[in-house]
Amino acid sequence: MELNGVFVEDTFAEGFPIWVSRVLITAATERLAKIAATEATGFGCSVIMCPAEAGIEKYVPPTETPDGRPGYIIEICHPKKGELEHQLLERLGQCVLTAPTTAVFDAMGDDAEEQLKVGFKLKFFGDGFEKKDKVGDRTVYKIPIMGGDFVVESKLGIKKGVAGGNFFIMAENNMAALTAAEAAVDAINTVAKTITPFPGGIVASGSKVGANNEKYKFMAATTNEKMCPTLKDSVENTEVPEDVNGVYEIVIDGVDEEAVKEAMKVGILAAVKVPGVKKITAGNYGGKLGKYQIKLHELFE
Repeated sequence: MELNGVFVEDTFAEGFPIWVSRVLITAATERLAKIAATEATGFGCSVIMCPAEAGIEKYVPPTETPDGRPGYIIEICHPKKGELEHQLLERLGQCVLTAPTTAVFDAMGDDAEEQLKVGFKLKFFGDGFEKKDKVGDRTVYKIPIMGGDFVVESKLGIKKGVAGGNFFIMAENNMAALTAAEAAVDAINTVAKTITPFPGGIVASGSKVGANNEKYKFMAATTNEKMCPTLKDSVENTEVPEDVNGVYEIVIDGVDEEAVKEAMKVGILAAVKVPGVKKITAGNYGGKLGKYQIKLHELFE
């Protein structure tokens, strides 16, 4: 298959189930809300080594938030439900409660399969001075802090989502690949209920995991040498074509498989418009990692 003259390999991205929370952070200004959202999603690239996968999903204007203030929706993801709750308590408690003028609301809504008593547990920071209240039809706790009251919804919804949606962009040089990757991330940012958790949404490293490591078995992950342009002339069975000198990967997590598929589709369509892009492919472990096999060609049927 070709899209805009770019070869799209007949392969699939291998996704796996992950628990997802979708949280709205509001503040007095958009800047303050974004700062809190950025802090709360830090060190959230990959659960290979990070305590969670996390990212900012989108900006929400004051007309669409429960308290009439600007906000950002973030997603925090973890394979284990108990660990997801732990991450929510730590990230919201340390990175958002401490930030000026912030409030936290559930953003999963009717998609939720379960609810966690995150706000109920965070209320104990109030040391007995906290108060139960309502914002619209939402039950919240108001926790007195130096900046006024930190408001947090009593329960946050979670559900089983999909992690590991991905595609690789291969281009004639590094700048073409990077430009295409940035265009892909910008397009994916318009797709609701998805995040690209790596820095700027772009994976520069690429990795093998666990037992696949060639030399250093004690490492949780090592470089994916078959996808490194600087090694293509010295590594046996390289996957980098001769005319490719730049490779980047886009990884996508989402609330459900359909959202991840849509994000992959719009990201690829944006990437292939950039001059110099030669090939689009995807990463998988032959179906051994997860139950989701998102086939690139089927995205465009």
